[in-house]
Amino acid sequence: MKTPEAVLADIRRRLDNTWADHLAGQPAWPHRFPLGTDSKSVLEAEWQDTYQPLRRTWADWARKHPATTLHTEPKRVYSTTQDLPVGLTITTIDAAARLAGEDWPTRLERATHRLTTLRQRHPDLVNPSKVLRAVDRYTETDFGLLLTVADWFSRNDATGPTPRQVPIPGVHAKWLKSHRSLLLTLTGRETLGLLPEHPPRIHFTYLDPDHRAAGGRVHDSATVDDAFAPAYPPQVVVISENKDTAIHFPPIPGGIAVEGDGFGGKTAAAFPWLTSAPHLYYWGDIDAHGYEILNGWRADGVPVTSILMDPDTYETYEPFGTNTDKNNQPLRPGVPKALPCLTPDERAVYERVLDAAHTGHRRIEQERIPLAVAHAAVKARQS
Repeated sequence: MKTPEAVLADIRRRLDNTWADHLAGQPAWPHRFPLGTDSKSVLEAEWQDTYQPLRRTWADWARKHPATTLHTEPKRVYSTTQDLPVGLTITTIDAAARLAGEDWPTRLERATHRLTTLRQRHPDLVNPSKVLRAVDRYTETDFGLLLTVADWFSRNDATGPTPRQVPIPGVHAKWLKSHRSLLLTLTGRETLGLLPEHPPRIHFTYLDPDHRAAGGRVHDSATVDDAFAPAYPPQVVVISENKDTAIHFPPIPGGIAVEGDGFGGKTAAAFPWLTSAPHLYYWGDIDAHGYEILNGWRADGVPVTSILMDPDTYETYEPFGTNTDKNNQPLRPGVPKALPCLTPDERAVYERVLDAAHTGHRRIEQERIPLAVAHAAVKARQS
């Protein structure tokens, strides 16, 4: 039987996973949390020290929290029948927030007001829960600026200027770049219409040992729509999420290492010499974001095969993992996205690192796996 402290942790997890969807119209509360059941032999063996005190604890706890319902069932203990707690229903999301404590009540109140504003300003908003989550930690100034900019793009044709030329006070190119997805969601557009500040490009490193021994350049770049051919048609392309990993990848005959740098595959897909390479690999972090990026590369038209993103690699290097993201924020469980371009093995690890019941690390940084291991994985794929 769970303690109140353990159930409070369950409440906080469910609240974190469902609050935005619930407010946006996908009810997740009330919700009943199971308290667990134990066999008759266990109940009798630990009745005096554990179960009888815990039963009283639960009864007292439920009386102090009127927005909860404690469910009991009769259980046979020795020669008597005892009503034991088996479940707890939290009746409303507001009750869940009060129990979760911290700033949850304030967050829900703020989100409710913002949802009303969003629906008034953008009645055709398709995914309000996505926007609610995105603006959860915004200040009122930042939230107001987002709405102002979305209104401007809704009323104006932005075809022609660059992000730096948008005539809105308080807005700059980096702000537009970091808020682009939200603005597209609010305006219902596929693009903002702005010109890029510079043409998209890729950076890569030549890995062929003969080319480098002959004095050929090591590092190069290619710009979309610019006439360009690499020093040699690559036979092997390794796209690496981490810049340093790409730059320092070991020599491979006919090889090129591309800096993925966290972006999607649309830029790389513009280079036929890259996408038509006989051996095309992607190597990224083992975390939810890494698999979402991998899926994006394939969806964008870059038919990569992943290396070192499989269950065996996760098991081997999990002890060297972390539970914080690149910004040192804690990684939390979540709901897996569809990601139709993942293989079954990739999907298995993706779901595992998002599972609320998972006790291992939720992220293995690419750099924790030696380059020699990655080099061997590429060579093994070619044999």
